[in-house]
Amino acid sequence: MELIELANKVLKLDMFPYFEIAHVIMVCASVKSDFGHGINEKGAQIFSRKHPLACWLSCMFATFSGTILSNFLLNEPIVGAFKSTQQVLLASSVWYLMFYSPFDIVYKLTSFLPFKLVIACMKEINRCHKIHHGVMHASKIYPNSYFIILLIGTVKGNGAGLLKVMERMFRGIWQPSAIEFIQPTFATKASIAAAILFIVDKKNLISAPHALVYFGVVIFLVYFKLSSILLNINDPFGPFENLFCAIFFGGIWDALEQKITSSATANQGGLGSRGGSSNSDHHALNDSRNKKEKTGKTKGD
Repeated sequence: MELIELANKVLKLDMFPYFEIAHVIMVCASVKSDFGHGINEKGAQIFSRKHPLACWLSCMFATFSGTILSNFLLNEPIVGAFKSTQQVLLASSVWYLMFYSPFDIVYKLTSFLPFKLVIACMKEINRCHKIHHGVMHASKIYPNSYFIILLIGTVKGNGAGLLKVMERMFRGIWQPSAIEFIQPTFATKASIAAAILFIVDKKNLISAPHALVYFGVVIFLVYFKLSSILLNINDPFGPFENLFCAIFFGGIWDALEQKITSSATANQGGLGSRGGSSNSDHHALNDSRNKKEKTGKTKGD
């Protein structure tokens, strides 16, 4: 099979139901691991037993958050995110198995490394599909508004992260410092990069076939997701961000200012110590002269 044929097959993959199941599994696993926040290490089990409705709402909101936020931004019905009864029932079924299966067997199986790797790869393929769909949809409504197209593509790619503060409110947790804009995760950064690439490709600025560009984004997302799980490489954009901030956001000038200030302080300290030593020598010379004068007067008497 040639690469272009494989890329075309990946581009035409139907996300429902298998890739959507992987998406819901990863979302529910993320929510479940976050349930211990502010409660205790068994917070998910305790909370899901006491507040099943809040638990379900939290997971459904996180599952469909990308569509909810993009519909809100595009002035489309927010409830349209739940228009597919099949998707809602599928997400609810996965949620139930993740939280209420006997002996927590489903959650443990999805956390088993071989299964987790497969599910994570399927989730990233689904993420690429959502970003691509968001870019294509927004470009039809605002064909020349690149910022809006980029925004919708990013929102589609990581809506759960962008609305995490609101999702936690369903569980009675208010933590505004966890907002995504303060410390963006790799999923948000990768969604931005993928959306930019799709925009550039849509404007025919890339000579490669569209299917190959799409396939390249899938490989990029899957590769770094596997790297984060296996090699604990959480943010490959970090070194580039540090360099970019140092050059364009004042890092160089702050370091230069600190260097100049420290040098000036050191010079002033050196002059002060020299002046102090010369003053002490001058006082010692005056004392010796006064002693000689007193001795001469004594001998004259």
